[in-house]
Amino acid sequence: MSSSTSSPDTRDMVGNIKDTGRDGRLSFKKFKEHQLRNEFRDDILKQCQLQIKAFSECSKAEGLMVVFRCKEFHNEVNDCMAHYGSNDRWEQFKQENSSYLEQPEIKR
Repeated sequence: MSSSTSSPDTRDMVGNIKDTGRDGRLSFKKFKEHQLRNEFRDDILKQCQLQIKAFSECSKAEGLMVVFRCKEFHNEVNDCMAHYGSNDRWEQFKQENSSYLEQPEIKR
């Protein structure tokens, strides 16, 4: 009911807000940084592969009791991810790959 009583100006404003948000989600203005972040995440997963595998095996063996019986493995995974995925390491990774970020983007 409230949509029929709202003025056309209000509906236009809401539409513009939605369009702006949609553009922000769909177009990566910092697409290269997004790609670099994905590479960084992949590196973190490689570094923590042993901890992730141990937690996975524990969770398969324990079933529903995973929350209680695999807490140590879960904490090890979290510690590893926090160590290798820290903001300092991200900034260092960006600096090491700054030449990639500075390359001009290909316009389609």
